Amino acid sequence: MAISLANNKEQVEKKMERATKEISMIKKWLNQHQKLYTAATRHPFTLSIRDGSVDLSAFKRWLGQDYIFVRAFVPFVASLLLKAWKESDDDSDVEVILGGIAALNDEISWFKREASKWSVSLSSIVPQKANLEYCRFLESLTSPEVEYTVAIAAFWAIEAVYQESYAHCLSDGSKTPEELKETCQRWGNDGFGQYCRSLQNIANRRLEKSPEDIVSKAEATVIRVLEYEVEFWNMSRGET
Repeated sequence: MAISLANNKEQVEKKMERATKEISMIKKWLNQHQKLYTAATRHPFTLSIRDGSVDLSAFKRWLGQDYIFVRAFVPFVASLLLKAWKESDDDSDVEVILGGIAALNDEISWFKREASKWSVSLSSIVPQKANLEYCRFLESLTSPEVEYTVAIAAFWAIEAVYQESYAHCLSDGSKTPEELKETCQRWGNDGFGQYCRSLQNIANRRLEKSPEDIVSKAEATVIRVLEYEVEFWNMSRGET
């Protein structure tokens, strides 16, 4: 009887070990840092868009500041492409990231059109403190010393926050103002959601094969991205 119980315990432990291994690294992070991830993806700024109470001056502030951020985002993604070319174990990674770079050109054009529609003078926008700090952080990730695994995890986090935030603005029960639905559709559409899942798959694949120190570094970088995203939303609302 004692032997039987011992065997059962061993089988349960093995099942639990297998189940733990089946959970992706990013899923583990989201479970561990759920409060921070929710703060980034269900922020009062985007929730105000969803319920229709958004202050349009806050939206215009976000529009101008995010235009500056996207321009700083381009060299980061370009550096990520170079890292993928040098370090990736899968040629399709380059294709996925290249698709993101191509989309950024259209995104910058979209910001210019939206700014014109909302009478926002992009040439006179001064980057605010939260934006400057986030852009400096992005620049630090372009360093050749930053591993591809760390950078791709950061890229996923940046894109995932916008996808989840704006998809929520389009989901059932939303009262998003008609004039803001195009903005929400830009990042909340299913195609962009699939792109974010592709980035997540790449990041998870890399993390599974990485030593513990790189995994820890990637996790710390993702946490910092989420913190910067919260600070960016706060800035958009006029908070300092």
